[in-house]
Amino acid sequence: MLSKKTKYALHALTYLGKHRENKTVLIQDIAEEHGISHKFLENILLELRKAGYLGSKKGKGGGYYLIKEPKDIPLSRVIRLLDGPIALLPCVSLNYYEPCAECKDEAHCGINKVMIQVRDETLKILENKSLQDILDEE
Repeated sequence: MLSKKTKYALHALTYLGKHRENKTVLIQDIAEEHGISHKFLENILLELRKAGYLGSKKGKGGGYYLIKEPKDIPLSRVIRLLDGPIALLPCVSLNYYEPCAECKDEAHCGINKVMIQVRDETLKILENKSLQDILDEE
C-alpha cells in the first residue's frame, strides 16, 4: 500500500497540475482541498522540490508550481522517492535489495520467483504511467 505521504504527494501534484495556469499555488490551498496537515504537506513539497519536480517562489504571488510537464513525472519515481522500494519483498527489490533472513536458498525460493513477477508487472505499469495519466482520468 502507498503511504499517506505518497498519497498526499500525488494529490498535491495533481492539484498543481490542474492549476498550472495560475503559475503558483499556496500550500494552504492544497492542504485545505485535501484535508492534509499544512506542516506535513510542506515537508512533502520540499522533497518534491529537491527532487526537481517542483519550483517555489517566495513573497507576494508566491507558492509552488510544477517545473516538469505532467507527462514527465513518472509515478514510479514519485513512489520510490517517498516510499522507497516498489517491490513487496527486499529480496526482489531492484534498488533496495536485501536477502530475506528467513530464506535458506533464494535461488530455489518459490515466493521469491512469484514476487519477482509481481514486481515486474507492477513496474511495467508504474513506469508507463505519469502524473498526466492521473490528470486525464479526472
